[in-house]
Amino acid sequence: MTSVIIDCDPGLDDAIAILLAIKHLNVVGITTVSGNESIEKVTTNALKVLELGGATHIPVVRGSDRPLKRDPVYAPHFHGESGMGGADLPAPTKVPLEGHAVEFIIEVGMSASDLVLISIGPLTNIATALRKEPRLRERVKLISMMGGSVTNGNVTPAAEFNVYHDAEAADIVFRAKIPIFMAGLNLTGQVLVGQKEIGVIRTINNGAAQVVADLLNFYVTASERLGARGASLHDPCAVMAVIEPDMIEFESMHVVVETSGDHTYGMTVCDRRAGALGRRKDERSNSVWDEIDDQLSRPKQANVEVGVSIDRERFFFFLVETLQRY
Repeated sequence: MTSVIIDCDPGLDDAIAILLAIKHLNVVGITTVSGNESIEKVTTNALKVLELGGATHIPVVRGSDRPLKRDPVYAPHFHGESGMGGADLPAPTKVPLEGHAVEFIIEVGMSASDLVLISIGPLTNIATALRKEPRLRERVKLISMMGGSVTNGNVTPAAEFNVYHDAEAADIVFRAKIPIFMAGLNLTGQVLVGQKEIGVIRTINNGAAQVVADLLNFYVTASERLGARGASLHDPCAVMAVIEPDMIEFESMHVVVETSGDHTYGMTVCDRRAGALGRRKDERSNSVWDEIDDQLSRPKQANVEVGVSIDRERFFFFLVETLQRY
């Protein structure tokens, strides 16, 4: 079975993503990264979620406490000061595995032939691992990430939070020539939940479901206070792309990350024109572009499968069905 590492910064939607993953995937480790909250808080939260899910056999490995070049930016307005706003989980009985997340990713990646990385936080750990061990590029089967956007951002008009937190790291990952599934804001915004959905989850008679309902209640309230119509289940989309990829429609695009713009730092520039050349290498399209002035930017070969639509009803049914298994 394919080995999966979840690289995360729990975070309310991270917690839900982890609970989805451990029921459907062979999760061999959880690595943590500074993002929604400090590395101390997100590591503790990862341990708490695994205990809630009865999966304390999965190791948690603490990772990078700051971006490659910038100061960290946290999101307590969405996730609460603890990162797990709305839920009062007991202190974990387990402790993180000794060592660093980067070394863990390298060790597992170099010993497995088909490692899948699910990235639902900033990409600092993964980028650092690729820099430290370039051969990892040939060992990782897929990176399924929540990050970026084809349309607008959320932390700035142009940038989504996970990429904005460490755009330099994201740039390294997008250039690594590893297959990528990208669940950006344009996709995750289609999976809105509100009090109706929380009410359905409340009817599930187990502790995990009740905690998820508490988390979502906090998340929906925070989102609506900032003008949203509900809470988007961002991170679970990247997990669902691995569990049930046919639930999502993908489009091949060439994606680069802006790392220098004053107003666009962290923007994922998604060239939909790449679909014309894409992985099909359309010779007719190439010949047409050869006739165009060299000063114009021609499409580059697609490097990312970008999620563009998702079956929301099927997604929510799958989530409810999974929570019923706890």
